[in-house]
Amino acid sequence: MFGAEKQLKKAIMEAFQEFPEIKRMFVYTTCTTALIGDNPKAVCREVQEELEDVDIFVVECPGFAGVSQSKGHHELNIGWMRDKIGTLEPEITSEYTINVIGDYNIQGDTYVLQKYLDKMGIQVIAHFTGNVTYDQLRCMHRAKLNVVNCARSAGYIANELKRVYDIPRMDVDTWGFEYVKVALRKIGAFFGLEDKAEEVIAEEVAKYEGKLDWYKERLKGKQICIWTGGPRLWHWTKALEDDLGMEVVAMSSKFGHQEDFEKVIARGRIGTIYIDDGNELEFFEVLDNIHADLIFTGPRVGDLVKKLHIPYINGHAYHNGPYMGFEGAVNMARDMYNAIYSPMWKLAGKDPRETDSPMWSLTEKDSGVVQES
Repeated sequence: MFGAEKQLKKAIMEAFQEFPEIKRMFVYTTCTTALIGDNPKAVCREVQEELEDVDIFVVECPGFAGVSQSKGHHELNIGWMRDKIGTLEPEITSEYTINVIGDYNIQGDTYVLQKYLDKMGIQVIAHFTGNVTYDQLRCMHRAKLNVVNCARSAGYIANELKRVYDIPRMDVDTWGFEYVKVALRKIGAFFGLEDKAEEVIAEEVAKYEGKLDWYKERLKGKQICIWTGGPRLWHWTKALEDDLGMEVVAMSSKFGHQEDFEKVIARGRIGTIYIDDGNELEFFEVLDNIHADLIFTGPRVGDLVKKLHIPYINGHAYHNGPYMGFEGAVNMARDMYNAIYSPMWKLAGKDPRETDSPMWSLTEKDSGVVQES
């Protein structure tokens, strides 16, 4: 613990020397450094004076700073706004400029959304923070609109950009056919690009609507639980019900705030079970009282429900994404179909000693799994 500032400077200098092509760095404080009173910001300023072509951002977010990880997100958002935004000017290539906030490029989500915006002639200054560079994030002050997708932690910086630079905030949903249509139309209307938005929508719907309808015929009426992060509850529930005719019977979030649950309840069905910060025992109790054909959750809970012979989809990192946009809706439907109709569920829990047929007797026609959409 003693002499930590010297060790930090040594580590930073060695990192830049080891990777000379890299000129940007984040330094995060931990509980230990915060408790013993070290000053990482002073250390990083000293390094930047010695290495003039580097830029370092210090995130003061020790674990004890708040009661949940949301506090750490808040500290980073506000710190970046205070220290870095406005310190670099971007190259402007379009009169229509936006920031996409709350986009984390999970399995290529960012590329899908970027494709639509490119076709509309809109320049994205920065995706916060999917597939983005350090310097692009410094240029966020030059956008004319902040489009907010995942609003829980990213909403902080959108609100600060509105307060400091008067950049308007627009909240959208980019999962599900109907929600994506609404999102593109809202963005198009803001810039007077309604015709461009309709062209993109028509092109994408023509390409993917038939495929989505195929899955809808086979998923309609299936019951699903969504146990993920707060915003995804209200992003996905209505999309799954409207686009695919599925029934969301239970929802839970570990990090969702009151605002998230208000949106969830507004979009959810009467009779759906809502749980705030549910634990495994509560999940099992829910599953004792309802029938679930599929569960959207993370790997930790997913591994538990598989032992109950219930299929699950990784709602955090996806199975075979992207899930955003029109093609993403088809990918999500395909993964749900494959999970529900997988032949393994006919075998799970069976004792091969108690059946006349060996476990490998399933033929290809028994499987409904689709590899490609």
